[in-house]
Parts: sequence; structure tokens; C-alpha cells
Amino acid sequence: MSFSARCVRGAVTALNTGGRALRKLGAEPPSLELEDLLRAAERRAGASDLGVWPIEEPIERLLDSYRREAELTTLGRITVRELLVSLLENLLRLETERVANPDVERQAIADPVFIIGLPRTGTTHLHGLMSQDPANRAPFTWEVMYPAARGTTRDEIDPVRARTQSRLDWANRLAPEFMRIHPIAPDLPQECIAIHAQAFMGIQFHTTHDVPSFQDWFERDSQDLQAHRPGSRWVLKAPGHLFSLGALLRRYPNARIVQTHRDPLRVMASMASHATVLRRAFSDRADPVRIAADWADRWGRALDDFLAVRDRAKPEQFLDIGYESIERAPLETVERVYDFLGWPLTDSGRAAIAQFLAANPKDKHGVHRYTLEQYDLDRAELTRRFARYIDRFELRTDD
Repeated sequence: MSFSARCVRGAVTALNTGGRALRKLGAEPPSLELEDLLRAAERRAGASDLGVWPIEEPIERLLDSYRREAELTTLGRITVRELLVSLLENLLRLETERVANPDVERQAIADPVFIIGLPRTGTTHLHGLMSQDPANRAPFTWEVMYPAARGTTRDEIDPVRARTQSRLDWANRLAPEFMRIHPIAPDLPQECIAIHAQAFMGIQFHTTHDVPSFQDWFERDSQDLQAHRPGSRWVLKAPGHLFSLGALLRRYPNARIVQTHRDPLRVMASMASHATVLRRAFSDRADPVRIAADWADRWGRALDDFLAVRDRAKPEQFLDIGYESIERAPLETVERVYDFLGWPLTDSGRAAIAQFLAANPKDKHGVHRYTLEQYDLDRAELTRRFARYIDRFELRTDD
């Protein structure tokens, strides 16, 4: 462990120890009361009108779940407060922009492409490759983190990118293992769960913190982007769309779906590792076995629901891609996707993808290791749980 990492760990330990002492005295700083969060966001945004954003129920449910279930450390409360204030600030700024520029609401996203699959099935890698083609449009991390920021010139974009990198640097200090699992950078494409989070919806919150009641509500609820940098070939992605394919197709009836596939047993172990790394950074209670069982159940149900909706949709809207093909033959896999979409892969697009592959080799940030046994996941039980999925797509499972 480096000297700087030891310093960060020591500071975090001292902060959380002090916080536990305060809790014994009846204090619980910082506040996660909605009124306090709104006041902080209004001060930052210099605005107070949230317009008609439908956030009242989701944020109330989320805050209730944080208070009752998440068992946040003091650092956890600080980071959650900062996240929620930032999201509210974004909504206030977006509402100011909407009022000043009502044409924003009339912009259309035609025939978007969504890359969807269980977590850890290659969605991020495929999305990253396709986003390199200048003809395509994917939301970058800096745009999603600061959606109201104007970004049309380098002078406008660079300060926002720097703010984004600063926030990511702090996240990396708090959870340094995360980069091995899911690389993230200001100019890498960001997935839709971070966009959903802007309206206090989606799976991001339960992935990072233990908020099961909120996640239960989100899974039950009906879940029915381009102001300054428009694009005609939107490429989006998120495993979280497994929870809401019906809503997605109602909103974008001509969307085309690229579904990625991998041995679900490996997926569940990898997902458990991913969620455990994040939750340990913010909570004193991050039981890997409990996390693994919870997410295996949730993803199993989500996949069943997704496939049931898919069976009622138009077959020509869907393309199936295996994780192994993305890993072993990435450029050929992109070509297959383009053939499905009817898009030409130009020389400039091919060159940009090849350059990205050369600059981002597999395991660039280290090897992500995990096993079923680490998380007390039973191989036979998981095989039975995902049997229909495994058989339908003829997936090879590890023995």
C-alpha cells in the first residue's frame, strides 16, 4: 500500500471513528433531510424552481431507505449527501435551461441503439468501442455528471472535464479496487443508470449502498439528453434496462437492442464482487454473502421479465452477442453489430476503434478476480435458477 493510500485510509478510519462517537451522543451528521438537501442545492445552483421533475416520491423513498437500512458510516453519509445535493443541483440547473430554451424539449432521439445484458457481460467494452466511431453519439461521463453544463467548445468543456476527473479521483481513493472492475473516465461513455439517477431512479443507489426497500419499489414501479451536442446515431447502454424493457420500448418503439450474453454463474460472482467493493467504502455492514444472494435473486427475476417482454416484441429489433466474441474478436463483433443496424463502418470509424483497443488492453488497471465460493453461491442452485436462459442461448457454463 502506498503512503498516500495509507494516509487516506487513516483519515477515513479517524473520521468514521469520530462519527460513531457522535452517534452514541445522539448526533448524526451530516443531515440527510430533504429540506436541508434542497437548501444546499439551491445555494449552489442559484435557483429554486425544480419545475415538474417527478422526483418527490423516489427521493422520499430513497432517503427513507438510507436512514433505515444503509447503515452508512460518517464518510458514507458525507458522500451520499454530496451525491444527492449534486443531483438536485443538476435538476435545478436543467430546469433553468429548459425555461430559457424551451426548444430543448422538442429535440428528438430517433431509433436509438441500446446495449443490454446482465452485468459483467461485455456491455461496457462494446459500448466503449462503438462510441469511438465519430458517426455515433454516446453520453460521456462528464456530460452525465454535469448535464446542464454547456459543452460545445474546448474552453467550455475542459473545466467540466477537470471537475469530473477530480470527483473520480476521490472515488478512486475511497474504492481503489473499483477501477479493476469498471474503468471510468471523463471521456469514456457513461451508462444509462447514471442518467436515471438524475431523477432518483435506477439501480445505481442499491448497487453502491444497501437500500433494498427503494430497490424493491423501483423494480415494481412503471419506469416510463442531447441539448448542446446532438447526434443522429445514439448508442446507449445499461444492464439496468433489464428491469424495464417494456418502458424502454414504449418510449422508443423503434429502438434496436443488442443483448450480450455470458455464463450467468460467472456474472453473479463478478457482480457480487463489484457491489461489495462499492458498499465497503461507505458502510460498516457490507456482507459479501448477503449482497451476492440479494443480487442473484434480483438479476434472475429481471432477466425473466426482460425475456418475457422480448418474446412479445419484434424479433428484428434484437441482436444477440456473446461475451467471448467481444473479448476475442472485438472489431469483428462491432462489424456484426453494424451489419445488424445497417450502418457502414467507415475507415475513420475503424481506425478510431483500433486505436482505442490498442490504448485499452484487457486488464489495463489490474485483474479482477472472483469465485462463486467467495460469496457462498451454490453452483447447482444457480444453474437451476438460470437454466432456461442458459438453454435458450446455448451458453457454456464453467464446470
